[in-house]
Amino acid sequence: MCGRFAITLPPEAMVQMFDAVPGNDLPIGARYNVCPTQTVAAVTSGAGVRLLRGLRWGFVPAWYKTPTDGPLLINARAESIAEKPAFGAAIRSRRCLIPADGFYEWSAGEAGARLPWFVTRADGAPMALAGIWQDWERDGQHLATCAVVTCEAGPDMAPIHHREPVLIERDDWPLWLGERGHGAAPLMCARPAGALRAWRVGVAVNSNRAEGAALLAPLPTD
Repeated sequence: MCGRFAITLPPEAMVQMFDAVPGNDLPIGARYNVCPTQTVAAVTSGAGVRLLRGLRWGFVPAWYKTPTDGPLLINARAESIAEKPAFGAAIRSRRCLIPADGFYEWSAGEAGARLPWFVTRADGAPMALAGIWQDWERDGQHLATCAVVTCEAGPDMAPIHHREPVLIERDDWPLWLGERGHGAAPLMCARPAGALRAWRVGVAVNSNRAEGAALLAPLPTD
């Protein structure tokens, strides 16, 4: 799964990276512990224009009476996304990219301990997480929401966790965003061996209130 990530790129850098038009609802400042229900920067595409906009992380299906009417849908499984009533329409026509420096995942330690890791691209480039988005409206309330698409873990992630977020490579951004025809399903797969690197970080990140660059510091190794 993907339940936390970091993004330190300023909006202007993300605008340049994705050749997008900035919205007026973008979160500002480096963020080292982005959590569900917070606003994230995401790239959507429509009418020939890419827009970098703010989306609430936590997909709200159209039939929810309130944003908390059902489970908090922060992830969507690639293997079943097309068949899920909550996600089927979005994966066909409302895909997005969510920029990240890297994401956190937890492995199991002794006595049920949760051991946090930070995972980045091995080449050091920013990540573009595959996402889907949904506009939700009810009784005058409007939310633009999203979820991260995940898949079975590849060789780099499998020792840590059995799932990983789908990452979209730069050459495939137009296909994922629906700008270059159909056939995006094959993109929903794990990265090959050597594409990711991970290191243990301190347990401070286990708190969703924690912030700051120190969260990314590698733990000393013996």
